Amino acid sequence: MADNSKTEDTASDSLEAAKNASNKKEKLADQVMQNPQVLAALQERLDNTSLTPSSYIETFPKAVIRRIDALKKLQVKCAHIEAKFYEEVHDLERKYAALYQPLFDKRREFINGEAEPTDAESEWHSENEEEEKLAGDLKNAVVIDEKAEETNVKGIPDFWFTIFRNVDMLSELVQEYDEPILKHLQDIKVKFSEPGQPMSFSLEFHFGPNDYFSNSVLTKTYKMKSEPDKTDPFSFEGPEIVDCEGCTIDWKKGKNVTVKTIKKKQKHKGRGTVRTITKQVPNDSFFNFFSPIKVSGDGESLDEDSEFTLAADFEIGHFFRERIVPRAVLYFTGEAIEDDDNFEEDEEGEEEELEGEEEGEEEEDAESDPKV
Repeated sequence: MADNSKTEDTASDSLEAAKNASNKKEKLADQVMQNPQVLAALQERLDNTSLTPSSYIETFPKAVIRRIDALKKLQVKCAHIEAKFYEEVHDLERKYAALYQPLFDKRREFINGEAEPTDAESEWHSENEEEEKLAGDLKNAVVIDEKAEETNVKGIPDFWFTIFRNVDMLSELVQEYDEPILKHLQDIKVKFSEPGQPMSFSLEFHFGPNDYFSNSVLTKTYKMKSEPDKTDPFSFEGPEIVDCEGCTIDWKKGKNVTVKTIKKKQKHKGRGTVRTITKQVPNDSFFNFFSPIKVSGDGESLDEDSEFTLAADFEIGHFFRERIVPRAVLYFTGEAIEDDDNFEEDEEGEEEELEGEEEGEEEEDAESDPKV
C-alpha cells in the first residue's frame, strides 16, 4: 500500500511540474513577442521567406494563434449580426414596395392605354430641349392627321417587348417565335414575402388575352437565405438566392413554343422495315424561364452545366427585381443601358490607367507592336 501511495505522489508531482513548465513557456513566449528586437528579427525572416497566408500564421507562437482564433469567433458573431441587418433591409423593401406600387399602377395605365396623363403629368424638360423644339417645328410643317393618329395608337406600343429587345441579357433568351407572345406583356411586378415568412420575392408577368396560353399571370418565385453557412460562415456576403420555383403555363393546342415536334426514322432490326415516328423535344424559348432547374434537397450537387444555368437564372431574377421593374421607362428609351455601358467603360479605363502606371515599359512595347 505504501508503494502505491508513493507512486501516486510521484505521478502527481510530475503532472504539476509539466503544467508549471507549460505555463512558464507561454509566459516566456509572451515576453519574447513583446520584445521589439525579437519582433523585428521575426518580421525580417518572414519578409525574406515566400509564405502563404496560412503558413505565415503557423509561424506565430501558440499564444498569438489563440488570439487569432478568438478574432475568428468574433467574426462569426459579426456575420450573424449582418444577417439580421439584411433581414431588416428586406422588411424595408417590402414597406417601400407598397409606396412605389401606386406609381407603378399609374405607369401600367399609361402603357396599356387605360388612362391618359394630364398636361402636368406629361410635362418634361429634357437636356436636349432645343433640339426637340426644332424637330417639333419641322413636324408641324408636315400635314399630319393627328386625330386619326391618336385614334389608332393606344398607350405605348410594345413597351415591355422593347425592353426585352434592348437589354442584351434578355434578348439572348428571346427567340423569334417568342416575340408575338411578349407583345401581349402588359406589366411586370415584384412581390416580397410576407412578414414572418421565409425570405423570398416573386416576379409576376401580366399578359393580355392571346392565342398562345390562357394564363393571365405567369409567376417566378426566388427563395432566399440570409444566414451564414454553418460550415463556412466567413463566406457570407448578404442574402443569396438558394432556389426558384416557376409555374405551369396552360398552352393552347399547338402553341407551346417551349417544345418542338421532330420526325425520326426507325428501322426494325429483324424485318428491316422503316417507320417514321414523331416526338416532342425541348425547344429554346424565353418561356423556359418559368420551368427552372430545381435545386436538389437531398444534398446532391448539380453538374457544371446545371450550376451555370441556375446561376444565370438567379442573375436574371435579380436584374428584373433591382433594375428592370424599378427603372422600366429608362430601359425602354435606352438611357439606363447607356448609363450601364458608360459605368463599365469608366471602370475599364481606370484599370488600364493603373496598369500603365505600374507597367509603363510593357505598355510602350505593346504600342510599338503593329499586331496589338
